[in-house]
Amino acid sequence: MGRGRKNWDPPLLVDNQQQESSIMTTTNPTVINNEIDKRQYTWDEIRRHSNKKDRWIVIDKCVYNVTNWTKHPGGQVVLNHYAGQDASEAFLAFHSNLALVQKYLTAFYIGDVINDEDKDNTKDDQTLKYDFEQLRQKAISKKLFQSSRFFYILTCLHILAFEFAAYFVLFRFGTTWLPYLASILFYTIAEAQCGWTQHDFGHLSVFRKSSWNHVVHNFFMGFIKGASPDWWNHMHFQHHAKPNVIDRDPDTRLEPLFLLGNAIPIRRAQINAKYRTKIPYNLQHLYFFIAAPLLVPIYFQFMTIQHAVKRRKWTDLAWLSMYYIKFFSLIPLKLGLLGALKYYFLLRVLEGTWFVIVAQSNHVVMDVSYDDFSLSWFRLQLKATCNIVKSPFNDWFTGHLNFQIEHHLFPTMPRHNLYKIQPEVMELCRKYNIPYVVKPLGRAFLDILTSLEKSGRMWLQTYEDLIHAASTKEN
Repeated sequence: MGRGRKNWDPPLLVDNQQQESSIMTTTNPTVINNEIDKRQYTWDEIRRHSNKKDRWIVIDKCVYNVTNWTKHPGGQVVLNHYAGQDASEAFLAFHSNLALVQKYLTAFYIGDVINDEDKDNTKDDQTLKYDFEQLRQKAISKKLFQSSRFFYILTCLHILAFEFAAYFVLFRFGTTWLPYLASILFYTIAEAQCGWTQHDFGHLSVFRKSSWNHVVHNFFMGFIKGASPDWWNHMHFQHHAKPNVIDRDPDTRLEPLFLLGNAIPIRRAQINAKYRTKIPYNLQHLYFFIAAPLLVPIYFQFMTIQHAVKRRKWTDLAWLSMYYIKFFSLIPLKLGLLGALKYYFLLRVLEGTWFVIVAQSNHVVMDVSYDDFSLSWFRLQLKATCNIVKSPFNDWFTGHLNFQIEHHLFPTMPRHNLYKIQPEVMELCRKYNIPYVVKPLGRAFLDILTSLEKSGRMWLQTYEDLIHAASTKEN
């Protein structure tokens, strides 16, 4: 993806690690496609092209018609989420090598945004965008987008060591309760930590070459974890593009099991009242730790395989098939087939519990609302995200996603550098009076239940009011 205008200013700060991925570029699609008459478009016209069958996006005031772009590496749905909107900041956040992705975008350039002010962007937001870009350039100059090979070698080795220990304990010490539970514990740690590490490779945060990130991502997500990397990309990039945005972020689409925020409970109550179907959402905070962990072994495991089959992701299927061949070739030797299935189910439940409490503590407690395209990238991420305090255990347990705010602002930044940019992010929040939420680990987990209880109570009150109003009308 790239730019289409002639008059660009050079980047303020560019160093060796991101020479090819600076904010600006010299290739001009206007020159390449000089036989095409380019136009200027108003924002009112651009926003009319805002559905998957007719979608335009804007990047640095350049208009691109991406309706027929069927092979976008980040998926079609991400493009749909920004159709008719300014995707400039999201574009910069997601792409580390702009010189490469520009080659794809050039063909879709159709013109520029006319020189009228976007009424939805205030002067304060424009200043915030400028300050945030200065912060991004500062992070580049400090080499915060450059990963530590030593860190990732240790991280990957400790995952492989825990997986090996899970098999070793079972085969060396037998299947009595103590070695059995130790094996489950080691395998759970390996799977959970693999989840955080594949996340880094999926964001292209480790290697400069995307292809190397993809290879290692396939290995850890497929062979170690038994899931489809493409499925993860499809779901996770939507989440980053529009965090906590209703009907955009897949992490908010937890119905019919859970209702998040304030708007979803009201919408669901209206549907339930219409069809007189009462579901105990008011108890969702009580059954959360029973139902949520079961999503991994019962739902996600099925969905990831279905995704790979449906989209013909044969490489994904090959990698995850090797996981199942490995697991069900070894574990049944000690536990038998039925015992291996029980072991696998328990492993996924424990892993799912770990994943759910970490992932939800950063988002479910924050604002969940409908899309507001006037929000800048900085405000959008801060509105939907909170942090957990730094400590050696918290860093390890969450895979550095206790710095969720910084990760959402800079998704391609290696996780071991996120804490280094935190002071500047907090300072920017203070300057623009934007809440920066950070809490202890225990409090973050407890707030999940508090938030679910509130949403469930809101659903019940709305449902009962609507049923009462309908009964009164009938009488």
